[in-house]
Amino acid sequence: MKKQCICIGLLSLFSASVVFGQNWTEAKLGSWTKVTNKGGKTLGYSASSGVKLITEKGFAFKDLNRNGKLDKYEDWRLPVDVRAKDLASKLTVDQIAGLMLYSKHQPIPAAAGGPFAGTYNGKIFAQSGAKVADLSDQQKEFLTKDNLRHVLITSVQSPEAAAEWNNNAQALVESLGLGIPINSSSDPRHGTRADAEFNAGAGGAISMWPGSLGLAATFNPGLVQRFGQIAATEYRALGIATALSPQVDIATDPRWNRVSGTFGEDPKLATDMARAYIDGFQTSTGANEITGGWGYHSVNAMVKHWPGGGSGEGGRDAHYGYGKYAVYPGKNFETHFQPFLNGAFKLKGKTGMASAVMPYYTISFDQDKKYGENVGNSYNKYIIHDLLRTKYRYDGVVCTDWLITANETAVDVFLTGKSWGVETLSVAQRHYKILMNGVDQFGGNNESKPVIDAYQMGVKEHGVAFMRNRFEQSAVRLLKNIFRVGLFENPYLDPQVSQQSVGTAEFMKAGYQAQLESVVMLKNKAKALPLTKGKTVYIPKRFTPAGRNFLGMQIPEKLDYPVNLAVVKKYFTVTDNPAEADYALVFIQSPNSGGGYDSDDAKAGGTGYVPVSLQYGNYTAQGSRDPSIAGGDPLEKFTNRTYNGKTAKTINTSDLGMVTETYAKMNGKPVIVSLLVSNPTVVREFEGQSNAILAHFGVQDQALLDILTGAHEPSALLPMQFPADMKTVEAQAEDVPRDMTSYKDSAGNVYDFGFGLNWKGVISDARTATYKKPGQ
Repeated sequence: MKKQCICIGLLSLFSASVVFGQNWTEAKLGSWTKVTNKGGKTLGYSASSGVKLITEKGFAFKDLNRNGKLDKYEDWRLPVDVRAKDLASKLTVDQIAGLMLYSKHQPIPAAAGGPFAGTYNGKIFAQSGAKVADLSDQQKEFLTKDNLRHVLITSVQSPEAAAEWNNNAQALVESLGLGIPINSSSDPRHGTRADAEFNAGAGGAISMWPGSLGLAATFNPGLVQRFGQIAATEYRALGIATALSPQVDIATDPRWNRVSGTFGEDPKLATDMARAYIDGFQTSTGANEITGGWGYHSVNAMVKHWPGGGSGEGGRDAHYGYGKYAVYPGKNFETHFQPFLNGAFKLKGKTGMASAVMPYYTISFDQDKKYGENVGNSYNKYIIHDLLRTKYRYDGVVCTDWLITANETAVDVFLTGKSWGVETLSVAQRHYKILMNGVDQFGGNNESKPVIDAYQMGVKEHGVAFMRNRFEQSAVRLLKNIFRVGLFENPYLDPQVSQQSVGTAEFMKAGYQAQLESVVMLKNKAKALPLTKGKTVYIPKRFTPAGRNFLGMQIPEKLDYPVNLAVVKKYFTVTDNPAEADYALVFIQSPNSGGGYDSDDAKAGGTGYVPVSLQYGNYTAQGSRDPSIAGGDPLEKFTNRTYNGKTAKTINTSDLGMVTETYAKMNGKPVIVSLLVSNPTVVREFEGQSNAILAHFGVQDQALLDILTGAHEPSALLPMQFPADMKTVEAQAEDVPRDMTSYKDSAGNVYDFGFGLNWKGVISDARTATYKKPGQ
């Protein structure tokens, strides 16, 4: 009897295989059904969606629009272009408007409060009884009412939860309209948790890698391409098919608070890293390839930020009204195109070019040579239509940065609208202006009504046929990026496979090795490094003052060890008494003076504009630019944004005291400084009080300890110049790379782009020969 039950079960599971002439079988996998076409594509569908299968010539296809016939867009045998055009022609204006939306940030589960809050049946998650992978009320609304299909995923509780949420969301949208799947995305999520101890990885926790500056510091495009391959595999296991990266802005102004997300300030290095990163993310090989390098391991790369965002005046950032202007005193506008034109748009791999581009918030001041507009880049016809679309023939998706169509409420708030230069237009008019430039998608917008209103404006001006064609043009671009990665065939995941595919031993090891290769040794006086394991070390505690983060959320005051002592104790004995110590290890961070705007000064009747400082001590600007090149905001009564004579006070000035006080306490015994670099740093203030300096861009404590003790030899190089002082920072042009006087230390070494030490001395190898020549 038992044997008979097994046979019946097998016949039920693979019932399709017994039908003569049929080349497919199906199997139930939790909430969805997997269909295997022998010699064809694997499909996945949810029973709850109402989708049925159509059989033609022995193969199975999904009847996504439930009309009982095989439409071109449902036929996986046809080219992507044919399928996308067929589907676009079938969509209503409302459905295309939904495709043009890119959601606000979505944590899974939704947060209880703050800017990313959500509810479940009207209650916060903790009080709702909902499961982690359930869709929030807000998600259900924008997926159904607004036809949104591009979702930005932030935090996830686990890979299994991410996979289950993906399956729930895909089942919902599969049941709607023409069955267009969700194309989920992520900002970079492979950064390190410094205090985490390295282990080989057992799956589940995503692999940890250095940040973009750290990847750049390896000067190794091959390593970056391998990162892209691994990251793409992990993204797809989480249900993520688009990366909102890489950030290829050339960091030509050292004060910009987004330098840490770039590949540094050199055009050639940034270009080579951009190409390698995107090739790694987008390329599928072997059985995972569908066609043209695209496939089931591919992740669409949205390269940013066209035409380059690294030249904000005074180093200020365009997330804020006080930083809305990019300036070009060195007449170097086109240099910033290089990572796009020669990197992202000229890949070595089969996919050819980055599938999407995000323009930056900035007004590229006085660079519109045809229409004379000073408006944000997505609003600028010259920058999008004339340059990107026409001159450089880019035909992928163009998506605005987040919140650019919303209204500005304050010049110094992060989560406010950023409609730079078009503040007097209505929200619908802003959408219309953007669409007419050739932009396809609106970042951070959950509601379709303004897009539909923009369509109606176009109908009045150009007629129905023109606007229908314009909408279908964007729809085709957007749909191609969903078709190419196989989501129309199978958007579903096996949560257990996801858990096993993320953070594998192989991936963790590769990430940790990259961390080791990303640390730059700047100084090693009298060969202070490597240190002998088992000796006694003194580590001063680090003070963090109370304040607010970029979202305005309060940060409490803190005094604590800046490293994981449990990890340190596997290398050294730790003491709180410097007299007992053989060495001191001091862990500090780059100076942080804020974004170049002082709200208190503005409230007191001043302009609010202050310098951005790269030194720890107070810095007063003398002889800086006056008047500013650019200026003006509806919320300001002036246009001169000079900060000449103003003083910047560094938030973490106590970091400098950690070094100088420890140096005094150690009475000539070695003081080793570990500097977490977010921006080029004026090291003049502490270099003389240190015996060795390691500069890193976000690695695990353990990686630093492995280098400190000689388990790994330092090999990285500076991806940017370290300035001699603030005078050279003020003198440099915001748009020109490598134009500062670099710091020369007490050993005579110059902390210039491409500088780094190993145990033998200054590194000179194939990498420095390739990249150190000015102008390359």
